[in-house]
Amino acid sequence: MGKNKRIQHKPSHILVIRLSAMGDVAMTVPVLAALVQQYPEVKITVLTRAFFAPMFAQIPNVTVYEADVKGQHKGVLGLWKLYQSLKDLGIDAVADLHNVLRSNILKTYFTFSGLPFEQVDKGRADKKALTAATHKVFKPLTTTHQRYSEVFARLGYPLDLEAVSLPAKRPLQESTRKLIQAPTQPWIGIAPFAAFEGKMYPIALMQEVVRQLNATSAYRILLFGGGKKEGEELQKWEEAYPNCLNMVGKISFEEELALISQLDLMLAMDSGNAHMAAMFGLPTLTLWGVTHPYAGFYPFGQPLEHALMADRMQYPLIPTSVYGNKFPPGYENAMQTIAPEAVVQKIQHILGGN
Repeated sequence: MGKNKRIQHKPSHILVIRLSAMGDVAMTVPVLAALVQQYPEVKITVLTRAFFAPMFAQIPNVTVYEADVKGQHKGVLGLWKLYQSLKDLGIDAVADLHNVLRSNILKTYFTFSGLPFEQVDKGRADKKALTAATHKVFKPLTTTHQRYSEVFARLGYPLDLEAVSLPAKRPLQESTRKLIQAPTQPWIGIAPFAAFEGKMYPIALMQEVVRQLNATSAYRILLFGGGKKEGEELQKWEEAYPNCLNMVGKISFEEELALISQLDLMLAMDSGNAHMAAMFGLPTLTLWGVTHPYAGFYPFGQPLEHALMADRMQYPLIPTSVYGNKFPPGYENAMQTIAPEAVVQKIQHILGGN
């Protein structure tokens, strides 16, 4: 299973492991698109949650195998059953883009069968230095997309991510078009929520962004989120601002991806919605709090000027964490240094002053 074997026998059917989270899964899309475009003879099976399958619908030679890690594939014995099923697919190499306990257990099983098994290097030491409170090393790290591509390079398939053609816009169902009712206005998607407080723009400030955009009557503003609580908050915005529409609970995830692909611009946090928008190549404006693009999670193909960041002069310890879940007292206010007017002006600039 050494390097010579991998060089002499390039794999033709690669299992790609990326189980969660939504943004990390979305970041695999440009990389897999580059892989199949540059090596059309390669077959890919993506091991992930069934919910994420629509992300890969437009990539040829890619199929999705459901990982039911809370059901039949739970625990060591469940992962053994999963391994047995995967082995029957004719896989001849594994690209682990997750590198967590579950995938490491699978690695143990696959190692017995002699298959090449390459794992993503998460760069933990560099990220620790970047987020340190003392002796911080503030420099851009290798991007997650590049880390993913390096896994395939070690399997014999170096990638040129700059040459990739991203998935095309997806057609909308007629029911969605009737729901939006805005054939001529530019469509702005806004996803105001994030998994952790340190990454989320204060809700009152985001509502002010929405108010200012609504007042122009120049845009159709589509609000994205998930869950009952977020849906209830966005419903209030829909009722207050006539150019807004709350999309939570109204369409399937598959149709939501199609709608995102049709946007003129997405405004989001350092979050999954930003990566889903970027995988279609559409302008994606991101707001950053205690995290920072230098950690390597910047949306694919977006210029750095499409990021508005908290003021590091006032909050010099940024980034305080990779995921936005850790920050010192007072840093919960860091994103207040991003003025709503600056967000609106940036949107108008990106959209050409519309």
